[in-house]
Amino acid sequence: MKAGAVDYIRPRSLTEAIGLLSGAEVEARVIAGGQSLVAMMNLRVAAPGLLIDIARLPELAGVEDEAEAVTLGACVTHAAIEDGRVADPSRGLMPRVAASLGYRAIRTRGTIGGSLALSDPAAEWPAVLAALDAEVILSGPNGRRSLKCAEFTTGIFETKLAADEIIEGVRIPKLSASARWGYLKLCRKSGEFAGALAIAIADLGRSHSRVVLGAANGAPLVLGEGGRDREALRVAVSADLDRASDRHFDEFQRNLHAVAAMRVVQQVMA
Repeated sequence: MKAGAVDYIRPRSLTEAIGLLSGAEVEARVIAGGQSLVAMMNLRVAAPGLLIDIARLPELAGVEDEAEAVTLGACVTHAAIEDGRVADPSRGLMPRVAASLGYRAIRTRGTIGGSLALSDPAAEWPAVLAALDAEVILSGPNGRRSLKCAEFTTGIFETKLAADEIIEGVRIPKLSASARWGYLKLCRKSGEFAGALAIAIADLGRSHSRVVLGAANGAPLVLGEGGRDREALRVAVSADLDRASDRHFDEFQRNLHAVAAMRVVQQVMA
């Protein structure tokens, strides 16, 4: 099965792209790497009448390395993060995650902004960026706004991105020198989406600690936020997971996520 007929435009600026998106008379979708959208179009899960290609917009490819944070443009690829070609605010976490995404051919085209925009519940970046307390920067006809990544994804393939907005970038606070992190992706073989995904951050220098679960039947699930030390984080994670009844985990899923959460807490406590 292949996608139906669709118009294609490559704008020359972010302003032009927003104008095309907000003024379209048919369903318009933004495309960058296309690693998810093209597959969805081939399966007729998505059937836009217009594709707006933002992959080469310079405003979306830049990197700003500031004293307290790094801002990555939405079109920075997974491979650029994996290879260390962009500044890393996470002290090794983001390159480690990027290396686990799909296969190298996918990583060379897939983008961090595209992953956030789609917000597949099993995708890595929505959960990782929520764990890092990052902000997503959105641009639309009414200007620019930012949201915490932990609040941006609202459900399965659901976000707070308006129909006429484009993700411009992601601002990620830098972990302190004393920060520890843990990462675990449980899947049957390399390259697959996660059956369970857990990220732990213990940055006591910034009073920031939390565990975030991905592949959790919806938006990333934040656990144990604000634990004063690593042992307090472990106790809080266990208690929060017991209270996560709204996720409707069956016994296998609950056990799988519990194992993933405890293992990443052990990593930061080691």
